[in-house]
Amino acid sequence: MNEQRIIALAGLFQALALVRRLALQGQCEPAALDSSIASVFKLDADSVADVYGGLGGISLGLKTLIHQIDAPDRDLGITQLAVAVLRLERRLARQPRVRDALREGLVAISRQAEHLGSTHATVLGRLSELYAATLSTLRPRVVVQGNPLYLTQPAQVERIRAILLAAVRAAVLWRQLGGSHWGLLLRRRQNAMLARGLLARAVIDSG
Repeated sequence: MNEQRIIALAGLFQALALVRRLALQGQCEPAALDSSIASVFKLDADSVADVYGGLGGISLGLKTLIHQIDAPDRDLGITQLAVAVLRLERRLARQPRVRDALREGLVAISRQAEHLGSTHATVLGRLSELYAATLSTLRPRVVVQGNPLYLTQPAQVERIRAILLAAVRAAVLWRQLGGSHWGLLLRRRQNAMLARGLLARAVIDSG
């Protein structure tokens, strides 16, 4: 169960790393983006790893999680986003109508994603609209800081909102697996150790 929680947590940190890179640099890793966006459509996967297409699908998330726990130069922006997304997940848990609308929307968009691909511009646009119609109605909203050059581009805004859906998906999964704020604070060393083990397996699995 601990490993499953770490995989879900890595899914959250991967999405937030992607958001930060898009907001600051206007681009991000295509493979990690594809894995994170695809995760929002896998509502009934057999395992947490399957949500991301295997451990290789969250390599960036595992690296980011380890860095945020251990490194002295951790990205404060990612930490702030993580706190905001976990708060949003708690709000969502108390809003069954929003939760149902979110699930129905994802099921509807998944048909198009199967045909066009998860990261097709049309799919990202629909995911962005779904985020705006559901999660953006809850308070406090997630505020993304970055370079105005990128944050004012409609296509980038759509990608960021779509990835924030993936972040919330991971947060919900993490909570369902017994994740808690106290666990994050008190088990930092254990979490980093588990993440390193999973990252080593991800590298082996990737060949």
